[in-house]
Amino acid sequence: MANPVLNERALQRAQHHWAPPEAGTDYLPPIDDGPTTPWVRERMTVNGVISATATLFVLLLVSATFGWFQTETVQFEDGTSAVSGIPMLAWVGLFVGIGLTFLLMFKPNLARFIAPVYAIAEGFFVGAISKAYNTYYDGIVVQAAGATIAVFAVMLVLYRTGVIRVTERFRKIVVTATIGVMLFYGVSFLIRMFAGADSVSFLRSPSLLGIAFSVFVAGLAAFNLALDFDFIERGTKQGLDKTWEWFAAFGLLVTIIWLYLELLRLLAKLRER
Repeated sequence: MANPVLNERALQRAQHHWAPPEAGTDYLPPIDDGPTTPWVRERMTVNGVISATATLFVLLLVSATFGWFQTETVQFEDGTSAVSGIPMLAWVGLFVGIGLTFLLMFKPNLARFIAPVYAIAEGFFVGAISKAYNTYYDGIVVQAAGATIAVFAVMLVLYRTGVIRVTERFRKIVVTATIGVMLFYGVSFLIRMFAGADSVSFLRSPSLLGIAFSVFVAGLAAFNLALDFDFIERGTKQGLDKTWEWFAAFGLLVTIIWLYLELLRLLAKLRER
């Protein structure tokens, strides 16, 4: 499930439970003849989101390192290498990550606890799959990571300068397309389980159709970053509770992982041309 859908629903839910007071509201003077409390409600900030995101990325990278080294390869006499198999723990991490994403659909207030677990679980899978790709396409991981950083930076600049504006129409198009792609991936996964890995061949094929599809999905993942930026901006302006910083960081992490994996797939196809 795409995190923009979760972000939008979560923002609406947060607005329903709490909203800042409207301008012009009259209040009675505070009572000053009794005990007071120093408790002050903390609000979501951009710096808080950055800190939470950095924490999640550290956990992701540490877990990915373990996943990388746990993925074994074999060396042939002709100098080529191959992966002997993706560790079962990597697939467990993948499905745990998917399950936690669905859980946050209904419990976004638990993001502070769920997001770190997601980063660790998904990180192991990302590390293992990256090792597999790098075994067959030397240096591709560095290229994919660099491309991901570049796309993130470009999208951030485009969003901050107003070149990309997240309107209601823009949001609906991106979310609808994202749900469609996720459903397609889910159906394709089931078909390949029962009909064989080559039953939906263009997903891995270096044909023009396969490359065009990867470009489209990678671009869609990039546009999802704009939705994440919009969620963070609106959340801070509306003064959401500080706990929502972790949900925003989780959304960014999901999108960046998705973008990285799609770029990895695209670069692999280009290497095959």
